Amino acid sequence: MSVRDDRPTSYDDLCTRLAADLETMPKRLAQTASYLVAHPDEVAFGTTASIAEGAGVQPSTLIRFAKANGFEGFSDLQLLFRERLRDRNQSYDSRLATLGQDADQVPSRAVLNGFIAAGQESLAWLQRDMDLDQFDAAAALLARAGTVYLVARRRAFPPLIQLRYALAKLGIRSEICGSVNGIDNDLLAFAGPGDAAILISFAPYTAQTIEAAEQLRAQEVPIVAITDSRLSPLCTGAAARLLLAEADYAGFRTSTAAMTLVMALSVATAEHRRLSRSGA
Repeated sequence: MSVRDDRPTSYDDLCTRLAADLETMPKRLAQTASYLVAHPDEVAFGTTASIAEGAGVQPSTLIRFAKANGFEGFSDLQLLFRERLRDRNQSYDSRLATLGQDADQVPSRAVLNGFIAAGQESLAWLQRDMDLDQFDAAAALLARAGTVYLVARRRAFPPLIQLRYALAKLGIRSEICGSVNGIDNDLLAFAGPGDAAILISFAPYTAQTIEAAEQLRAQEVPIVAITDSRLSPLCTGAAARLLLAEADYAGFRTSTAAMTLVMALSVATAEHRRLSRSGA
């Protein structure tokens, strides 16, 4: 990985660059990139030694990684992670206070129109950027599964509930492994190579979902990862990767693309099963 003259100006800019460069990075730098994106809160205020230990690399690798991306040193790179944390921690009250500044419309209409626009933008990204080969591979994999195990937490949990509902209506056996508050590892233990799992997580990725992915990989369960970046820890060893982006309005992120994707995936899975049974 050559040293670049330009440097990312934000955390999102850094993630975009790392995702584009991941395939050409040396192994240790790729390992570092994946860890940094998966653990942004720890990176924001950790020491070089503690972050290197978490990433499984030498401290000198962090410095080399930072310089390769145009920074003077690793502490310089850390500033992007601290800025991200500061921006993320903006209170909901202050977000709401900005809504009335967006338009001269009736406030409630401005909010509705803002979320409609964000949803439309999310769907436009989904249509433009979705890897259709990966989507078809995911549907084919799920169609062959005895049971589909479903894992998600926090804001990724609502699309999981929608997915569970759709699969049940289509006669496809599935199990939700846990709730919005936690993951049921004992239930995951029943999954095997003849099953499949769908894991959903978006940055900052939840530790329990990452641990569930590791457990499922150890059990040789094929994984369909629904996430937001090639750098997501869910992508490691996944049989299919479905990447999406969600637009936000005044700091409130929509779930439009995720909801649309899981509905399409469930119906495509059922169609694969129908064609397989009919011998088409």
